[in-house]
Amino acid sequence: MPEAAGETYDFIVTGAGSAGCVVASRLSESGRYRVLLLEAGPPDRNPWIHIPLGFARTYVNPSVNWRFETEPQPQLGNRRLYLPRGKTLGGSSSINGMVYIRGHHGDYDEWRQRGCEGWDWDSVLPFFKKAENQTRGADDFHGTGGPLHVSNQPGRFELADAVLDACEQAGIPRNPDFNGAQQEGCGYYQTTTLNRRRWSTAQAYLKPARNRQNLVIRTGAHATRVLIENNRAVGVEFHTPQGRETARARGEIVVSGGAYGSPQLLLLSGLGPAQHLLDMGVQVVRDMPAVGANLHDHFNSYVAWRCSKAITLNDLENSRLRKLSAGVRYALFRSGPMASNGIHAGLFTRSDARLERPDVQLNIFEWSTLERGKNGIVPHPFPGFTISPVHLRPDGRGTVRLASSDPLAPPAVLFDYLRTEYDMQSVIFGIRLARRIAEQPALRPYIAAELQPGPAVTSDADLAAYVRQSGVSNQHPTSSCAMGHGPNTVVDPRLRVHGIDGLRVADASIMPVAVGGNTNAPTIMIGEKAAAMILEDVAMPARAAA
Repeated sequence: MPEAAGETYDFIVTGAGSAGCVVASRLSESGRYRVLLLEAGPPDRNPWIHIPLGFARTYVNPSVNWRFETEPQPQLGNRRLYLPRGKTLGGSSSINGMVYIRGHHGDYDEWRQRGCEGWDWDSVLPFFKKAENQTRGADDFHGTGGPLHVSNQPGRFELADAVLDACEQAGIPRNPDFNGAQQEGCGYYQTTTLNRRRWSTAQAYLKPARNRQNLVIRTGAHATRVLIENNRAVGVEFHTPQGRETARARGEIVVSGGAYGSPQLLLLSGLGPAQHLLDMGVQVVRDMPAVGANLHDHFNSYVAWRCSKAITLNDLENSRLRKLSAGVRYALFRSGPMASNGIHAGLFTRSDARLERPDVQLNIFEWSTLERGKNGIVPHPFPGFTISPVHLRPDGRGTVRLASSDPLAPPAVLFDYLRTEYDMQSVIFGIRLARRIAEQPALRPYIAAELQPGPAVTSDADLAAYVRQSGVSNQHPTSSCAMGHGPNTVVDPRLRVHGIDGLRVADASIMPVAVGGNTNAPTIMIGEKAAAMILEDVAMPARAAA
């Protein structure tokens, strides 16, 4: 691999995650530009990354996971919540649950209404389609031939079918495609997989590009500061096992560290709230109060049942013989429980019929747990499954701040979960809906007992207490470098950092407001659109001269 220290590139991308891999691949695609991609983590060689059910193993693995935690959360009894984030090529697309959801069409029209020109649904759809290789074929909503393989589940699943039948009995219609004409309804999820293997952005975008002479990929290279001279980004300082190195950019620097990492890098570079930077001993380059503000996330709780049949992933995890059998089936035939993600289906609905878009998502997990967090996932010692209500449109807004002047220290993350009564009531609605689904004839034969929150927890007050005691992040952080115009935003609609030339942000942090659904597919779209805009802007002077 070419030596990067002290060299000059056309573009430098910091962070090889869901968006960063896309940006680096597209910018280097023509061969005209020399691109440096910096990734703090290692290559994506851990075998569990590539096995669909392996995300349960990477969930707490420090070699590929940052294992962040929040600051004590005031509305949650001062609990610290676990925040897994990918630390490897592909970023969180290498350790997530692989569910492919774009969000509601109206989410992007709202972005446009907030002043983000060029980000309405009709404008972003071509980039979703450009990224996609849809196993069902191309249509008005889907593309084929793109790098990102989007596949059906590897078969039907008895428990998932029973839950979906129960959903219909509870009045929720089937939806064969959450990413098609409408989002509302229940159905099977599609996943970012190919031939029953995870298809991260490292596999989709970097693997085909690795032999390009104009693309330099540095792993173990943790970006610690963007070098800014005369209000222009000119280089990046990064830490490696050999010590501190720098690289210069004659063109642009694209920050793609995610909703936690991108604001942290901007803060370390002197871009952020002036008083906070001074308190942390960082020289202020530009007072930008919005850097690290506006952070929000989908919040979720759990309703779990003991299953009357030994068909859940608890039964796999609790039996050495079943694990051995599952491993052999996967190794020889790419079949069995390890070939799927265990999150086969779900639904989108509205907690209030007056809402224009779904604000609640229910995920069906074919497991139940005693514990899930930084210490790992511990299943119940018997069959179990979970329906997880997720609130998609929270009112609360949190912050990402520096915890210290040490650039390698984790950021200080504080969410503002359950800020309003609406936030809480939406989660409670989801819990009550999950219970109503469980009462339907199709699901009754599979339920032995409710485990969480438990049949005695019925009043709004008791359910609210349960939510505060057990609710967690759904791992969809966004909006900490929000896009738009004015002092409450960080980047303009072309993702250029306000007031600093040659610097952009491209990842989930630029969302002005979170989409209503899983965030990986939208983040990949952001990477595609960011790269296209950068290449357009680079070509503009040449067109003008011609």
